[in-house]
Amino acid sequence: MDKQFINPPELYKHPSYSRVITVKGPCKFIFIAGQTPSDEKYQPVCPGDYKGQYEHIIKMLTIQLQAAGATWDDVVVRRVFTMDVDALQKALRDVKRPENKEFPPTSTMIGVTRLSNPGFLIEMDLIAITNA
Repeated sequence: MDKQFINPPELYKHPSYSRVITVKGPCKFIFIAGQTPSDEKYQPVCPGDYKGQYEHIIKMLTIQLQAAGATWDDVVVRRVFTMDVDALQKALRDVKRPENKEFPPTSTMIGVTRLSNPGFLIEMDLIAITNA
């Protein structure tokens, strides 16, 4: 499998995501559903804390990637839904992100009016690709 990360020189190279990723060859697609900052009873962890909820989500997504035989280096699409884009960006300024800094996934951050539980501030889903 060949993955190519493309950041056209005509566009600003964003530090947190790649503009385009192409995949060629035999591969396995892994789709991970939206992960919320929930405990085993589907209750919010770290209420009101963007950083705490983000870190919990990353931990849960890491477990799911591993279960599928993947790592964060295999993630090609990341979608983040949040109640407050500004608050999340501020909370993440000093947080180490698990993605490969040299070859980050494509990414979209979407501000929403509500998630599935009023205590959830963030939800994130992923698409990863590994060798078949």
